[in-house]
Amino acid sequence: MDSGDNTAPGTHPLLFVSYSRKDLERARPVIDLLEGSGFEVWWDGRLEGGENYLQTTEAALENAACVVVLWSATSVASHWVRDEAQRGRERGCLVPLTIDGTMAPLGFRQFQLLDISGWDGRAESAEAARILVAVRARLGGEPGAPAIPAGQPPAPLPPAAPTAPSPALSRRTLVLGGIGLAAVGGGIGAWQTGLFGSPASAAISMVVLPFANETGDPDKKFFSDGLARELRTILSRNPRLKVAAPTSSSAIAGADDFEIGRKLGVGSILRGSVQRDTARVRVTAELVAVEGGLVRWAETYDRALEDVFAVQSEIAETVALSLVAEIATNREAAQAAAAQKDIGGTQSVAAYEAFLRGFALYDLGAGEETDRAALAQFDAAIALDARYAAAHAMRATMLSGIANAATDQAEVRALYDQATGAAEQAIALEPRLAQGHIALGFVLSNGQLNRRAALPHYQAAEKLAAGDADGLRAVATFYSYGTGQAAERERARQMIGEVLERDPLNARAFRSAGNIALFGRDYAAVIEHMERALALNPSLASAQFAIAIARLMQGDAAAALLAAKVERVPIFQLTARAIAHARLGDAAAADAAFARLVADYGDAGLYQQAQVQAQRAAPPVALALLEKAYAARDPGLLWTGNDPMLDPLRAEARFKDLLSRLGS
Repeated sequence: MDSGDNTAPGTHPLLFVSYSRKDLERARPVIDLLEGSGFEVWWDGRLEGGENYLQTTEAALENAACVVVLWSATSVASHWVRDEAQRGRERGCLVPLTIDGTMAPLGFRQFQLLDISGWDGRAESAEAARILVAVRARLGGEPGAPAIPAGQPPAPLPPAAPTAPSPALSRRTLVLGGIGLAAVGGGIGAWQTGLFGSPASAAISMVVLPFANETGDPDKKFFSDGLARELRTILSRNPRLKVAAPTSSSAIAGADDFEIGRKLGVGSILRGSVQRDTARVRVTAELVAVEGGLVRWAETYDRALEDVFAVQSEIAETVALSLVAEIATNREAAQAAAAQKDIGGTQSVAAYEAFLRGFALYDLGAGEETDRAALAQFDAAIALDARYAAAHAMRATMLSGIANAATDQAEVRALYDQATGAAEQAIALEPRLAQGHIALGFVLSNGQLNRRAALPHYQAAEKLAAGDADGLRAVATFYSYGTGQAAERERARQMIGEVLERDPLNARAFRSAGNIALFGRDYAAVIEHMERALALNPSLASAQFAIAIARLMQGDAAAALLAAKVERVPIFQLTARAIAHARLGDAAAADAAFARLVADYGDAGLYQQAQVQAQRAAPPVALALLEKAYAARDPGLLWTGNDPMLDPLRAEARFKDLLSRLGS
C-alpha cells in the first residue's frame, strides 16, 4: 500500500508511535518533535476514557502512513510493541529507533536502526534532524528504505521461461525463493533459463545458529535449541546446501553472529527466537547474508503449539528454496527441497519435547548421570509415541554409552542387548534414518566386536548422512579402525576432511581427525590436530594421550611424558606415563604407574595393560592380556588393527589370528 493512501487531501500524514509505557518519559520528546514538525501523531496517550483500546489502536495502526517504533530494553520484551512493529514491517512503513542503545530483536534487524540514546530532546539537535529525515524518507520512498520489506511480497516476478515450474513449488514458495533476485530485474528469468548455470557439484554454505529462548524461563532453552538443531538436521539433507555443523566451542564465545559465520566460512546465517506457553508458540526466523548483512528472508509464526512441526517444515523449505535459487532451476530447487522431508519424527508435541530434553542432556555429555537422565527422556518420548524412530535410535545410543562406562560385565551385556533391540526397532520403523544405522553399527562393533556385521550399517549411514558432519565423523572413525582395508582407511581420511570443512570450530572433530592420523602413522598431523582440538576446548579428554603416543613414536619420550601428565583421563595418563618413564630409564616410576593402572582399573583396563606390555617388549604377556580382553569384549580392541603401540606384536601368529577374529 502506498503511504499516500493513508493521508486524505489537505491533512498531514498519520504517524503511529509504538513504545513501552515504562519508557513514556523518553518517548515524549520523540512525539513532541513529530507533532511540532507538522505530523499527526497517534500514541496511546491520545485514547479518551471509555474508548475501546484494541479497536482504536488497531484502526490507527492500519491507517498510519508510518509506524515509528522505539526499541529499548523494556520494549523488546513487550508483545504489544513487537506486534505493532510486525505490522509496520508487513506494511513496509516501519521506522525503528533505539532510545537506549538496545538492538532491535530478531526479525527487525534488516532495517537501519537509528540510535538516539544520546539525544537530549532538543528539536534543533542533530539527532532530531536524523529522526525527521528517517520518517520523511519512509513517507516519500526515498532511497535508503529496503527494496523488499521482510514479510511483504516483492514486486511481481518477471515472466517465467517456457518450462513450467515443478508442481511442488507453490506461488508463495516461488515468491519467497525469489527474494534477493527479483530486485535485480529479470533475475528469475535468467536463473530459469540457465544463464547462471547449475553445476551438479555446486552448493550454498550456511549455518543454523541456536535460536534465542525468549520464554523468560531458562528451563525452556531445550526447546529453542532443539528447534534449531532439528532445522539443521532437515536442511543438511538437502544436496544443494552445505550446512555447517553445530558447535559449542569456546572459539565462538563472545562473537557476534556475523563473526561466527565468517569463522565457519559460510555465506548465510539462519537465526531466530522462540516464545511459547502451554498452548501457543511464536517462532521468529531470518536468513541473513554474512557479508553485507542483507536479510534474504524473515518471518514470524504465531501458531498453536501442535503446529510447530508445520512451522519447522515451512522454515526449512523457504530457506532452502531462497538459497538454492542462486544455483539451480525451479525444478532442481524443488527436488533438492524434497530431500529435506522429516525422517523418523513424530507428530506428538509431548513426545517431541521429551526427545528435545533428552538430546539437550546428551549434548551435555557430563557423564553417566546425564546419560541416564537422557535415556529416561527418550524412554518417555517412546512411551508417548511408540513409532518415534529417532527416539528409538537415541535410546540405543544412550544405552551403548552407559554400557561403555560400566565395569560389571553382566550389566554391560544387558545394556548392549537392550541397545541392539532399540537400534533394530529404529531401523524397522524408518530404514532411512542414519542415526539408527549408526547406533546399530556401534553396538555391533563396540559391544560385540563384530566389525563385519557393523560395516553394512556404517555404509548405509554414510549415504543417508551425507550432509551431517556428526554422522560422517562416526562413519569415518569406524572406517579408520580397519587394517588391511586400504580403501576404507583412505575413505576415512577423506571423510574427516569433509567433516573439518563443515565443522571447523568443533574440538571433537579435530580429535577424531587426530586419531585417524594416528592410525595412519602421520604423527605430525596427530599433534597438529590434537593441539587445534585443545585450543578449541582445553579440557577435551584423550587429546593429550594421542599427543603422548605420537611423541613416543617420534622418539621424544620427554615430550610424551609432559603430555601424559596433563591428560585428563586417568587410565590414559597412567598408560602413557608407564611407557614414557620406561623409555627415559626411570624403571621405578614406570612400574609405579603400571601397578596403579592394574590396581585402579583391573579387567576394565586390559587393553591399556597390553599396550604397556607391548612397548616393554613383552609380547607373550601382551598377547595374553589381549586374549583376555577379547573374551571380555573390551571395546578398546577396536584400536587393535591400527594402534601403533601394538606394532611390536604384528609379526606374531597369535596376533594375526586375533585380527582375523576381530574382522580387522
